[in-house]
Amino acid sequence: PADIISTVEFNHTGELLATGDKGGRVVIFQREQESKNQPHRRGEYNVYSTFQSHEPEFDYLKSLEIEEKINKIRWLPQQNAAYFLLSTNDKTVKLWKVSERDKRPEGYNLKDEEGRLRDPSMITVLRVPVLRPMDLMVEASPRRTFANAHTYHINSISVNSDYETYMSADDLRINLWNFEITNQSFNIVDIKPANMEELTEVITAAEFHPHHCNTFVYSSSKGTIRLCDMRTAALCDRHAKFFEEPEDPSNRSFFSEIISSISDVKFSHSGRYIMTRDYLTVKVWDLNMENRPIETYQVHDYLRSKLCSLYENDCIFDKFECVWNGSDSVIMTGSYNNFFRMFDRNTKRDVTLEASRESSKPRAVLKPRKVCVGGKRRKDEISVDSLDFSKKILHTAWHPSENIIAVAATNNLYIFQDKVN
Repeated sequence: PADIISTVEFNHTGELLATGDKGGRVVIFQREQESKNQPHRRGEYNVYSTFQSHEPEFDYLKSLEIEEKINKIRWLPQQNAAYFLLSTNDKTVKLWKVSERDKRPEGYNLKDEEGRLRDPSMITVLRVPVLRPMDLMVEASPRRTFANAHTYHINSISVNSDYETYMSADDLRINLWNFEITNQSFNIVDIKPANMEELTEVITAAEFHPHHCNTFVYSSSKGTIRLCDMRTAALCDRHAKFFEEPEDPSNRSFFSEIISSISDVKFSHSGRYIMTRDYLTVKVWDLNMENRPIETYQVHDYLRSKLCSLYENDCIFDKFECVWNGSDSVIMTGSYNNFFRMFDRNTKRDVTLEASRESSKPRAVLKPRKVCVGGKRRKDEISVDSLDFSKKILHTAWHPSENIIAVAATNNLYIFQDKVN
């Protein structure tokens, strides 16, 4: 279970790809540079650095175990030769620096070559230390630890476009942090009721606008999205915009509330649209239209008849993520049976693909998959009754500028690239 991947994230150039797992580890993959002999190897990613980000802890006051599982990773834009990323478990956010070293200093005055201190009375000459080449080492070092600010489990972190602040969100509160200050954060959203018995909704995801540092959105378990503006007040409990689709009474069922809960919210790269994922659909909202989404995509509508058994095996509470491609024209999200779905917003075409060991031989072309509901099953189709609900794709990532995707299927990471003729 420690190897199960819990988050996947490309950095801003797409040269690095980070994954976090249930064991608290972060593994960073680096893209191979193109060589003249093997031009097709350009898309390959190999392990660059692995480090333990979080350890299991125990809260003695509440008698609670705090899992080491990495909930989210977010990269900071690269400012120099080093890379910086934020990683979080349920309670603590950490800022990590990942840097390369290929030289080491030699010829110290007060230490010998083994690093032992020399007797100062024996030092008769002054030496100038020199840098000597060494094998490349990639070091990950913790630079900041942002702790003790969340009573509930952190579900989201998001770096602001001012690159000075970031936010962390849990079930009931959102906090704003300055990267330089670890012992203090500002509470910018608090939806905790005075009486917890009156609690009707929780925060499920939050993200900053990609260009406007004063704007952010957060989604709720009631299927609503709130857009907030930090210029209006210090506490953003009063939203600037409220996005909600009225429910069709004819579709109402026992499961309506559960399946309408939003598991992920993402701004488009342009900042014009918001994408949300609930249990059965992906919706695209225009920031200028609050009463309904402009696009709705059915991810696995064939599961509507199976909601009862999905409720019994707890799958109905799975939290699927969704991602945009670099130009905001295609969206991707996961499903069961190791299927993932892509929707082209321009052509309205969609495709179901499978991330499996059989289909992932190098340079093999993925064949579209189809799920049939009742009736006669064609040769290349799979019956809805034979789907494997233990195999699910919750976490995916899309390269910021190219058609390279990363898909986490339980404890396997698949990287696919579009076919180059």
